[in-house]
Amino acid sequence: MKILSVSSVMNTVLSVVLAIAILLVMITVHEFGHYVAGKILKFKINEFAIGFGPKLFKRTSKKSGEAFSIRLFPLGGFCAFDGEDAEGENENSFNNKAPWKRIIVLVAGPLMNYVLALLLIIIAFFAFGQMTFKVGAVAPAESAYAEYCLEEGDLICNVDGRGIYLTTDLLTALKGKSEGEKVKMTVIRGGEKIKIEVMMRADCDIKNSEEVSKVWNALGIGTYEAEDGNAYWAVGVESCRFGFFDTIGRSFVYSFRIAGTIFKVLGELLTGHLGLSAMGGPVTTIKLTSEIASQSVQSFFEIAAYMGVNLAVFNLLPIPALDGSKVIFCLIEWIFRKPVPRKVEAIIHAVGFVLILGFAILTDILQFARC
Repeated sequence: MKILSVSSVMNTVLSVVLAIAILLVMITVHEFGHYVAGKILKFKINEFAIGFGPKLFKRTSKKSGEAFSIRLFPLGGFCAFDGEDAEGENENSFNNKAPWKRIIVLVAGPLMNYVLALLLIIIAFFAFGQMTFKVGAVAPAESAYAEYCLEEGDLICNVDGRGIYLTTDLLTALKGKSEGEKVKMTVIRGGEKIKIEVMMRADCDIKNSEEVSKVWNALGIGTYEAEDGNAYWAVGVESCRFGFFDTIGRSFVYSFRIAGTIFKVLGELLTGHLGLSAMGGPVTTIKLTSEIASQSVQSFFEIAAYMGVNLAVFNLLPIPALDGSKVIFCLIEWIFRKPVPRKVEAIIHAVGFVLILGFAILTDILQFARC
């Protein structure tokens, strides 16, 4: 029986606290985006809350009548606009405002998430550099591959003209490549950026975003045996610094690639190429976030930025209960000069919220079953 030390328990608790803090900050920033846009456009706001559930603290402004509260459970928050789910009582109620103004308020939340995420990426890239894939070992092969192969210590920067930031970039660049085919790559070798050609050692018949092992196999990456007796690919990550303008540009590209990954995974789910067990709900998210955030300061910035972009993109999807769906209803009203009945819209969003919650719980259950 394994006995946990006090330090390991404390480290686990700290990791979970870090993960919850990241989620709370991202959600608060999201709601603050709605709040700021609402204030600028003179929407009537009833309450701005950090967290959800029973109130721990509440203060109401005598001037505006707005309530500010901090609630018990730190995994949520909201900005409650007057008349958001029905016709308001005055001209500054949410649904009494022009559709284009409502759209601005709705989009402001995800936009704030993206801006914060981009800022974190820029800070991380300047402070620590960009994480790049590092070849730990190269598998032995026939002499035909000797002239066209990676070397131990290579940092992979570019594959077939595509900058490499995430494993999904490698999957995209190498998908459909055949054994024996030569691929142009840019690597940093011995501190110098050079262009090389690598001969594929296997076909890259990639079907989904989980098949990264096919990429490492095709590139001739070696393996090593860990203490647990399992074999792992000999590839890691190492920070690599670039010039000022290159770093700024790479920060934007990296944020776009994260967003692209989300759409890629959703597409694979819808087409059946990826199972639900590959997804994760709030429990899985906190678990993974805590593991990554506690590794280093750079990892903390990276996972926080990833969460920010995820929240921004996810909330803009046209799924009932999310900002993207509400934008659709505003556009319908703007185009046809007549809103969908408020009660009907409210029911659609309520059903959407229940389905999202159920989906989140289901994916967590599947993750635990998978383990």
